[in-house]
Amino acid sequence: MPATSVANNSGSMVALATIEACPALPSRCNTSHGNATIETPSPAAAISVANRIRNAGPRLLFLMNIAAESSAKPVWGPPNFCAAAARMQDVRVLMHPKTGRAFRSPVEPGSGWPGDPATPQTPVAADAAQVSALAGGAGSICELNALISVCRACPRLVSWREEVAVVKRRAFADQPYWGRPVPGWGSKRPRLLILGLAPAAHGANRTGRMFTGDRSGDQLYAALHRAGLVNSPVSVDAADGLRANRIRITAPVRCAPPGNSPTPAERLTCSPWLNAEWRLVSDHIRAIVALGGFAWQVALRLAGASGTPKPRFGHGVVTELGAGVRLLGCYHPSQQNMFTGRLTPTMLDDIFREAKKLAGIE
Repeated sequence: MPATSVANNSGSMVALATIEACPALPSRCNTSHGNATIETPSPAAAISVANRIRNAGPRLLFLMNIAAESSAKPVWGPPNFCAAAARMQDVRVLMHPKTGRAFRSPVEPGSGWPGDPATPQTPVAADAAQVSALAGGAGSICELNALISVCRACPRLVSWREEVAVVKRRAFADQPYWGRPVPGWGSKRPRLLILGLAPAAHGANRTGRMFTGDRSGDQLYAALHRAGLVNSPVSVDAADGLRANRIRITAPVRCAPPGNSPTPAERLTCSPWLNAEWRLVSDHIRAIVALGGFAWQVALRLAGASGTPKPRFGHGVVTELGAGVRLLGCYHPSQQNMFTGRLTPTMLDDIFREAKKLAGIE
């Protein structure tokens, strides 16, 4: 196993916790040439360390991952800490539930995740100005998807999506998490555009595909399948073979936000990505379904709706946007809306039956 250096300040705290969590292993710790190195312990011992680290608690694991990735000066510790440090990054390596391929969380660009549009060379937007410049220069959906998927312009969202990817939900503790921005999914020449709000922390932030892997997505894709707009009623991961019939699903915010609530500044920073997506597909669009009031307002802005007062959101409301495009309002298929009966499968069916008709999809 390659040598691993451990960070200074945060690493110090991790060192103490790790020493308590992991007993000494049969290993040898060297500090030659100013670097901490470790000879690989036996496979059984390494697995034992990984399990003990996990059992010590998810917050500890999160701190250890941060420490392992830091380029700061190494922190020295006893041999058992060196062994644990050498395994820090590896405890995040888990098998994709469909492909069986191993990935770290968050997933590294170009590492083979199903549908990953990026490579290690894809330019990374680090602030709002760079988002605007890169989005404005995107010449294709494929290029745009790649740029979106590596964006790091909003520090709060980057921190949250990556923490969620490392800590995970107990039900998905054995799975790698995408942990990156989620690009739009579906046809590159769609006649119907479906707008949400943002990826779910343990849904699209885990699977890497819009509305995939959570209760909202379960309801949405089942309804789309009943309408003949996707080939399967089930959407569980990015390798499940799901295909779209002239539809595209996207969102105005690409990272999972804390509390499902992006700030106004984060919405503004992210908006050039959706503007670019609209620029690349709008010539084909004949209908838009807005899932919720915020998506409704975004759709009006995208289409340049003029006049006052602006059409108000409501479930089942249809309004003309010009250029032969119709906008349909739909309550968001959230768990709360579905459980309370505010939105039902029949109501979803009515929306997508009408949307399919307006979009002229066979």
